[in-house]
Amino acid sequence: MKNKWAIILGCSTGHGAAISKQLASEGYGIIGFHLDRGAIKKEAQELKKEIASINNAKVKFWNENAADKEVMLKRIPEIVSLIGDGKVKLLMHSIAFGSTTNFFKPTPVRQRQMDMTQHVMAHCLIYWTQAILNEKLFTRGSRILGLTSEGSYKAMEGYGPVGVAKASLEAVIRQIGWELGKKGITANTIQAGITPTRALTKISEDWEDWIETTKKRNPMKRVTTPKDVAGLVSLLMSEKADFVNCSTIFCDGGEHRSL
Repeated sequence: MKNKWAIILGCSTGHGAAISKQLASEGYGIIGFHLDRGAIKKEAQELKKEIASINNAKVKFWNENAADKEVMLKRIPEIVSLIGDGKVKLLMHSIAFGSTTNFFKPTPVRQRQMDMTQHVMAHCLIYWTQAILNEKLFTRGSRILGLTSEGSYKAMEGYGPVGVAKASLEAVIRQIGWELGKKGITANTIQAGITPTRALTKISEDWEDWIETTKKRNPMKRVTTPKDVAGLVSLLMSEKADFVNCSTIFCDGGEHRSL
């Protein structure tokens, strides 16, 4: 397919940025959403320029909250117009924004924080999938992917709300894959290992210690990189992955199997 597009929810840094560049190099048009200010906003602008130089300017970024229903409803018609006779081959959830606190002490989580984290990091993918499906932008072989973490099944300091949201995202994607599989549309989550990204620095003040500990326990003696994850996404976009559905695929060098 010549006119193929990827929609990346959370595109400006880390995994989202690496995936955008990888797919642009493979001929995909890139539609990205990010919500950044200051220096990170400049990074997003530079990324957009880089992608444009790779894929002949088939790129559109919006610096808006993709989890906001009003934003989605406003931009969907513009996406339809932009794509024209093309198709969305990938809808990627890479939004890393949630409440990093505990359920109880020292700062108990509030319902508003839990609800926001669940919506942004899991539930909004349902509504994006519905909207794109309603516009008939998906096709056989389209993929819906989301990024999860070991926090979906392990408890850790300051990760309660995000851990719940990651478990929810996995359930959301399983259900999407189950319902849309008959259309040839598959849905999977990717569990990356500890990756030195901006999102990691927001989870814990001890993130540098996490990096060093991971290097020691990972069988391959290094941490995951965004490029690793982008490579896996590229593999999953192949028609050879058409029968991979409703699954969590690990991209961590065996980290999740190591103590």
